[in-house]
Amino acid sequence: MISKSRAQIVPEPPISLSTVDIGSEEEELVLRVLRSGHLAQGEMVAQLEAGFRSLCGVQHAIAVSSGTVALVGALAALGIGPGDEVITSPFTFVATLNAILEVGATARFADIDADDFTIDPVSVESCITARTRVVMPVHLYGQPAAMDRLTPLAHERAFAIVEDAAQAHGAAVGNKRAGSFGVGCFSLYATKNVTTGEGGIVTTDDDDVADRIGLLRNQGMRARYEYVLPGHNWRLTDLQAAIGVPQLGRLASICEARRRNAERLSDGLAGIEGIVVPTVAPGRSHVFHQYTVRVTSDAACDRDALAAQLARLGIATGVYYPRVVHDYECYRDHPLVVADPTPVASRAATEVLSLPVHQGLDDGDLDRIVDGVRNTVAGRGPR
Repeated sequence: MISKSRAQIVPEPPISLSTVDIGSEEEELVLRVLRSGHLAQGEMVAQLEAGFRSLCGVQHAIAVSSGTVALVGALAALGIGPGDEVITSPFTFVATLNAILEVGATARFADIDADDFTIDPVSVESCITARTRVVMPVHLYGQPAAMDRLTPLAHERAFAIVEDAAQAHGAAVGNKRAGSFGVGCFSLYATKNVTTGEGGIVTTDDDDVADRIGLLRNQGMRARYEYVLPGHNWRLTDLQAAIGVPQLGRLASICEARRRNAERLSDGLAGIEGIVVPTVAPGRSHVFHQYTVRVTSDAACDRDALAAQLARLGIATGVYYPRVVHDYECYRDHPLVVADPTPVASRAATEVLSLPVHQGLDDGDLDRIVDGVRNTVAGRGPR
């Protein structure tokens, strides 16, 4: 016989690291596309592109099939290829590096800032050579890089900027949005703040770059059977765009909810020895695609032990990223990968842990996350 006390114990529901928020508006638009019989690139893609032009304050937004394709297309449209060097962050998803290799360029790596995880302009300057053609900052976890410092450096040293803004929809430096400082590249992957399942957007004020990407995504055709250059099939479908259009309309409220949740987490986690909460750099806005703490050697347990205990409590976490991007066998001896020393990034890779911050969390979820971390790292009971 089960005792009354045991029968009353109800396990708490799991807290996911991310959420896909699909509502009735997305369903209605997808049905409209299905019923129209026009599933390929069309009206919905045009609406999504218009929304990104408005969001970023740019002249052009070109929808493509993935965030990786956006990066490859941006580099190709700028004429980057063999013999050219691209400086980027070593603390990023592999798509950043793969895009550079895809066009045949050489990848160089500047170190990151310990406070915001984005590329350090001082380290960028030390990597510049006569072959440097592009610097590709990564706007990591939803916070843009120090574009107020990188942009003047680009003008002075005559290189282009390609922004890996895959995680930074709506973020800004001063009054300029991510994606407006050079050629911006966004991902619309399933876990992003705006998603189409798979997809990407390239943003730019450069007419020539926009024209070339438009050609490259459509087999090099300017009109049907009017081939201008060798191209690809990089098109986004109207079915995918129909999912993204309503989410783009909700982006402001999504980002505000994530910022509120991040503030609650930071307040609750303040003062725990060995836990460094994320900061927002002065003059920048953070959209908190991820809420990432550092678990340092001063903590009572290491990063992996904390993640394991939170998993037992039903709280999902993620490690983005467990190594610097070139520290894998397939890149270690690659002739186009220069493994510049980046000690700050290498240390960050051993310490970072992302906690849930998404807009689907309620106050009880946030309290559980805070208490779970405190109980594990600080040895303190529930508040």
